[in-house]
Amino acid sequence: MVRSTQLLHPAHTPAPLREAATVLLLRDGAQGLEVLMTRRAMTASFAPGAFVFPGGVIDTADAQAHALAQRRTGQSDLHLTQAIAAIRESFEELGVLLARHADGRWAGEADLAALDRQAPFAAQCQARGLQLAADQVYVLAHWITDRDLPRRFNVPFLVARMPEGQTPVADEAEQFEPVWVRPADALARHEAGQFLIIFPTIRTLERLKTWDTVDEVLAACAATEEPLWTSCPRAGWLAGQEARYMEHEPPFGELALVCPDGQMTHHLDWQSEHAVSLLRNVQRLTAPNPGVMTGPGTNSYLVGDAHSGFIVIDPGPADPEHLERLWRAAGGHIHAIVCTHSHPDHSPGATPLQALCASKPPILGLASRRTARAHSLFKPDRELHDSQCLTLQGADITHTLRAIHTPGHAANHVCLVLEEDGLLFSGDHILNGSTTVIDPPDGHMGDYLNSLDVLDAACAQFDVEFILPAHGHVLGFARQAIAQLKTHRLKREAKIAAAMQALPHGTLQQWVEHAYADVPPRLWPVAARSLQAHVDHIRETLQA
Repeated sequence: MVRSTQLLHPAHTPAPLREAATVLLLRDGAQGLEVLMTRRAMTASFAPGAFVFPGGVIDTADAQAHALAQRRTGQSDLHLTQAIAAIRESFEELGVLLARHADGRWAGEADLAALDRQAPFAAQCQARGLQLAADQVYVLAHWITDRDLPRRFNVPFLVARMPEGQTPVADEAEQFEPVWVRPADALARHEAGQFLIIFPTIRTLERLKTWDTVDEVLAACAATEEPLWTSCPRAGWLAGQEARYMEHEPPFGELALVCPDGQMTHHLDWQSEHAVSLLRNVQRLTAPNPGVMTGPGTNSYLVGDAHSGFIVIDPGPADPEHLERLWRAAGGHIHAIVCTHSHPDHSPGATPLQALCASKPPILGLASRRTARAHSLFKPDRELHDSQCLTLQGADITHTLRAIHTPGHAANHVCLVLEEDGLLFSGDHILNGSTTVIDPPDGHMGDYLNSLDVLDAACAQFDVEFILPAHGHVLGFARQAIAQLKTHRLKREAKIAAAMQALPHGTLQQWVEHAYADVPPRLWPVAARSLQAHVDHIRETLQA
């Protein structure tokens, strides 16, 4: 858990949440699945002028109308209330009524004509003997409005089939211009600047476009009474524009670390000119070496403050300008230089950075093993023992980095945990946005998988929430990220084992084509290196 004293921004409480419900009314069109959307009034306090799905705030009458609703087995009281609210809102805003008569007939034109969209909804339905078809309303997703916005909602996105024989008519007060649209078309029109939609709508349409029919959507939702996804997005700045991200997207963890209460201040653009503050005691300076293997560049980290001095993690390549920027960011107060491993984008900068410092701080890490390639030779001034702690002492504050031996990506790989703030500096063992290459003989898949378990245990011990990789943005949900990474590796290994079984005399290239069919062919030469590591691991496991 990050110490509050190290946060860049003072804590503040985001706006309170209001309970609401939204419904996606669906139909099968001539060219596929269509969803009903309407344009919000330009005077609306939330998303003015945007095309949305009908919905609104849940009121007390919705929770009191359970007796009027038909419900599914397993449909909770909460989900029933939400479904009733969605049915009410779709009627009030669009004149669409999801209700049946006692004999099972759907509400028709006579019922719609008799009901007043401005009058209390439940009482009118009860008077006409109508039962609300809440059993036909399913939970698709759960959205929680971003922390930076002044009006926030806690809202399920529900789905239902559009009743036959009914035509949506906007109330011309809150909603205008009802339109049936294919999800892909709505997204394309938005990209063209012709159809304003907001972030949750965009992401929902992106998921919705993967289904072809209403039946497919309803079947997916009926399989569980829980949302298919839940998200409270986070916002930052990218290329001078506001950018929002869901939990599974690479920048989310960094925004959560830097701006935990949703302050929209952090810039996500990659640059190498100056250090980026992540906490008061953690800075990142990205080396100017972007590429296929390095992503936006190698991240060098500075841990510490002006009072305690700094430890540099991964000085990167021997780029004079990058190293001088590191030295200046530390004010020359560098107490130690740590290399997570000996690869040429991580360790060559150590000696020239040391030479810039009057105190000649020690270079720490693990010496490259005999299996290392010629361009990855490295020998530290002192070797870091497993669990060894490096301590910086400042004005009434301590920063402790604990070394953890993590062979796998390289035989001499080491990660570090900043104990007081629950941060894991993962080097190349865990990356954001890609999986690291395991290149035998210095890389070893069995060691790599075992090291993931070691890191998971360390995250549990030190309450680690964030992973700071050598390439890419900060990752959040540390233990979940490790579990997903291990699952991904094991699934890939199962594909490779299947390829080996199907083609027992196949070549590595043939196995790559089978096991990495979901990866662009341009990346197959790189994938072949990890495939060899998986093949070695499979054979070692069989021999054990």
